[in-house]
Amino acid sequence: MARTDHRALRRVLRREIAGTIGLLTDEHDFRAMRRYRTFTFDDHLTYLHQMEAVLRTRASEGTHTTLALFDPEEYAEFCTHTGLDPDASASRTRFTAELAATGATIPYDGRPLTDLVPTLVDEAVRQATWEYASTLLARLGPCHTCGEDIGRAAFTRASHLLTRILDTAPPGERHLVCSVSGSPETLVTVLHADQDTEGTTRLDEAETLEFTSVLALGLATRSPGGLVMRTSAPGSPDRVYGWRLRGDTLAPLTAGEVFDAYCTDVESGDLISPESDVDYCAPPDLGTQEKPPGHHH
Repeated sequence: MARTDHRALRRVLRREIAGTIGLLTDEHDFRAMRRYRTFTFDDHLTYLHQMEAVLRTRASEGTHTTLALFDPEEYAEFCTHTGLDPDASASRTRFTAELAATGATIPYDGRPLTDLVPTLVDEAVRQATWEYASTLLARLGPCHTCGEDIGRAAFTRASHLLTRILDTAPPGERHLVCSVSGSPETLVTVLHADQDTEGTTRLDEAETLEFTSVLALGLATRSPGGLVMRTSAPGSPDRVYGWRLRGDTLAPLTAGEVFDAYCTDVESGDLISPESDVDYCAPPDLGTQEKPPGHHH
């Protein structure tokens, strides 16, 4: 009877186990963790180099690894809430496991950390923006007049407007930016909408959810803001156009307003030379003269 090689079996099982690594992406967060005796690194660059070596080794062994953004302040709050000792590696492991389930994560795909860190930070910002906008929408509660949930109705209206914007856009890659002014800060969200060779629009689900939530918040609260679309297709100039948030809907910007927005320095107010091979134009008609779905009074 053949003898079972238990070590070989364990190696196979290790390849079946996915792991998550909490990453300290900047010097400030790294310094915050150095107050713990069990956190033995004393140089952020060395820490990143060693982390990258660990990631490469895991990848060479066929092990999938997910990267999560490790926030020292959230970690301290987590330890306080759960009664864990923050100066223990096991506590950091528990927190990282929590991040895997609820936090912003990206898969390690072999790229250098210098390329992956900005992607991870963007993902964290996107999730935080979505959570913040969703919380504010939920707090709006029902309409005092008709009882309809204002936040839910605004999300429905924003979804309708986004669909119309994409349906009326020219073929090609679409890059949308929506900003909503508010306190304590302005929310900015980005959505990429690419078309395949058959004309089908591909959207990232998380990006779309965040974008729609921010737009919905602007509509529901009637906050100042705007939405700009840039389309790119081979063999033709890029087209840039947009709308301002007006009440609970979108009002088109003129070609001159779009040109001024793109060709004026935000801080100094000085004129900037327009990009070559770019058309600044008025947006297509969204066909929303009739009120889109949602809450209206």
